[in-house]
Amino acid sequence: PGTPLTPTSFAGPQIVVSVYGPDFFGNDVVRGYGAVHIPFTPGRHTRTIAMFVPESTSTLQKFTSWFTGRRPEFTDPRVVAQGEGREVTRVRSQGFVTISFNVV
Repeated sequence: PGTPLTPTSFAGPQIVVSVYGPDFFGNDVVRGYGAVHIPFTPGRHTRTIAMFVPESTSTLQKFTSWFTGRRPEFTDPRVVAQGEGREVTRVRSQGFVTISFNVV
């Protein structure tokens, strides 16, 4: 019946979402990252994106990032879209974002 679509075999267009918001000290920090493939078929499509945020690996790093207001972030959005190399990154689930597409 065909080859199943996996992230490595399907290279279609994606939307990468980065959500930022203020922390306790008023600094803008990352609240979550997520990505979803854009549908090809015409019509209205709704997708729910599972969001995640990178975490510090040690207790000292967690305390330092909390104290300074600088939390771990991805500098390149391709890390979120491709997932390559992300298997060694510690992340925490951070909710969902719902997005609607109107494809013509």
